[in-house]
Amino acid sequence: MARGDFDNLKGKGQPLDLDSYFTTPDELRMAHSILKSNDFVPEEVEMLNDIARLKSEIKACVDDTRRSEIASRLREKQLAVTIALEKYRRRK
Repeated sequence: MARGDFDNLKGKGQPLDLDSYFTTPDELRMAHSILKSNDFVPEEVEMLNDIARLKSEIKACVDDTRRSEIASRLREKQLAVTIALEKYRRRK
């Protein structure tokens, strides 16, 4: 610490938010902690982010042909996320 090795750490000087850590079941804490610290995002979440981005693109688009192409990609992505979530539901 005297050499300043820890001066550039993310969240330096901010309080720790341990609520999510302690609300996670004991047997999953380590795995979730590793995934979170490595910025892992589940595929379904990435797809949902893509859907939101595509919706924004459609709103901003002024070209009808381009809007149609984006809408097609949006429908494909929505179907993919629905299928992925259905597989998850069936595993439970």
